[in-house]
Amino acid sequence: MDELKRGATQSALAMLNDLEQQEPADPQIKLDIALALRLQGNLAAALAALDAALAIDPYFFLALLSKGSVLEEMGKSRVAAQVYRNALRIAPRPENTPAAFEEPMGHARRIVEEDAREKAEYLRERLGDVRARFAHERLERVDECADIMAGTKRTYNAEPVQMHVPRLPAIPFFDRGHFPWLEQLEAETEAIREELSVLLAKGLPGFAPYVDFEPGTPENQFKELNHSDRWSSLWLWRDGKRQESAMTRCPHTAGVLEQLPLADQPGFAPTALFSALAPHTRIPPHTGSTNARLVVHLPLILPGPAGFRVGNECREWRIGEAWAFDDTIEHEAWNDSDATRVILIFDIWNPLLSAAEREMICVLLAANQEWMQQVV
Repeated sequence: MDELKRGATQSALAMLNDLEQQEPADPQIKLDIALALRLQGNLAAALAALDAALAIDPYFFLALLSKGSVLEEMGKSRVAAQVYRNALRIAPRPENTPAAFEEPMGHARRIVEEDAREKAEYLRERLGDVRARFAHERLERVDECADIMAGTKRTYNAEPVQMHVPRLPAIPFFDRGHFPWLEQLEAETEAIREELSVLLAKGLPGFAPYVDFEPGTPENQFKELNHSDRWSSLWLWRDGKRQESAMTRCPHTAGVLEQLPLADQPGFAPTALFSALAPHTRIPPHTGSTNARLVVHLPLILPGPAGFRVGNECREWRIGEAWAFDDTIEHEAWNDSDATRVILIFDIWNPLLSAAEREMICVLLAANQEWMQQVV
């Protein structure tokens, strides 16, 4: 290393080659040989030395990072991006990353991102002729497929925290055609807003922190919002039980909900609430309890920029425009405005379940709870 620092690459190589003879299975020596060869400008030989190191240890992070750099220097940018991508998959966590790694890792990320953007554009161009022939068909799935293939987006699957129903497709936002009653709900927006405005004028009485973990519960990504009024709620239905005090405050809203096909899972659903998000507050990415249900949002108070993401799809709320989504797919929300944002939330059955499946799921949920409560 001292020889390399003073530019004596030939002398350093001689010593490293001798050392390699003594320790042929040491990948670090081969990495050092690659460095010396690269300093000499012998990129092909340096690449061969790195491949030899990776043949011994395919998860040798520094060798992968160096291989990407050599390939990039050789003008093989696409291959370099793939090697960088593999290196970043096994990179040390940020808190364990030595300072000397930060710049080359940042460079690797930029190359990977640039390659992904260029590949995404290329794939879209290749799809252009076919898209033109099917201009009137919905092609969002193929578009997302292309972006995932390119690397500009990632794959999101349903990740329920309580119960997973297999063989249900992971659909971020469901087509409105499944829910002919959405227009009925949306027509009630102004009346619901009037009730909510009374509560807003009084400082949102009855609202309490949405995140309210018991002591000792891991807070994870919700640490900043735990017991915080920055994300608060007024429950109308909670775990299948009517919240009479809230219903009394919002009788019209309660009446609207009674006309809708809410999820009916005794002890678990329906759930319905007003959700208030304070200015400049973000709800971190998370997943819901079960894909047996969907969640409906009806925006009521939108004072400024606010958005919502499910999987790879981002949407902006519009007053009185409802949607239904699978909350077991990673999702997050944000309010970048200077005032409180409020939406109405409630859950419904996943429309792809049969009546028999719904009834059996209710039995499963109850049986699971009974099992957990038994003292053995």
